[in-house]
Amino acid sequence: MHSMAVIAAREGISSVRAISGCLGVSEFHLAKVLQRLAKNGLVKSSRGPQGGFTLGRRSDTITLLDVYEAVEGPLKDSACLMQRKTCKKETCILGDSMKAMRSIFKKHLTGTSISDIADIYQQEVGS
Repeated sequence: MHSMAVIAAREGISSVRAISGCLGVSEFHLAKVLQRLAKNGLVKSSRGPQGGFTLGRRSDTITLLDVYEAVEGPLKDSACLMQRKTCKKETCILGDSMKAMRSIFKKHLTGTSISDIADIYQQEVGS
């Protein structure tokens, strides 16, 4: 999500080196994340000495859920805090709480765009 905010906030093409420098992360790891985002159409890549990444769509049409699911896969509704293979919802003392938290989390991811977090990133970098 951070890399998407950097790409959205910058003008033109952003290289892996430039993005990793902004975020203080490994270029190798970042390149793998960007490959997943490109595979899902969230970023476009261009090769060559002046190559790099741009957003695949307008930043206000890409949600945090889009980014999460491109990198991590579908957001699971039945993840178990006890890390059991199957959730025993009817007997779980945390079941209702977890369901409510997942719902809030998914609503936040769906309701927040890359444009929103790019604005926050620009404010932090500018200050």
